[in-house]
Amino acid sequence: MADDARVAELERVLGLLPHRYPFLLVDRIIQLEKGRVVTLKNVTFNEPFFAGHFPEHPVMPGVLIVEALAQSAAILALNEVGGDPKRLFMLTGLDKVRFRRRVIPGDQIKMEVKILKFHRPLWRMQATAKVENELAAEAELSAMEVEEQVR
Repeated sequence: MADDARVAELERVLGLLPHRYPFLLVDRIIQLEKGRVVTLKNVTFNEPFFAGHFPEHPVMPGVLIVEALAQSAAILALNEVGGDPKRLFMLTGLDKVRFRRRVIPGDQIKMEVKILKFHRPLWRMQATAKVENELAAEAELSAMEVEEQVR
């Protein structure tokens, strides 16, 4: 991918999500279509959480893998509603969460999220995280669409 395309892709992610460093956990959108999104997270050794989890044996915390899946789900939901910048998607539930393998520095997480059902403002999605085609984590996510409060 050319540098201009990479910058455009990053701007696309930043335009859809309110998250910023160090909590933005989606690096790229690979596919975005009706009812489905595929995203990437490049896991690097200089991630802030590796300083304490665990310094001698760095492992990406499971809660951050789930957060990356939730951010991917928000990208999908925002795409479904036309990218309305006044909309936020708040995670309301996690079901059937399973961690299948460790995620370590140098891994690239490929995340896929599919809509199971939605009746606005409530959403239910199936999410998987894979490293080298091996399942690392899976979950069913529930979210609620809310209008952003401007202060």
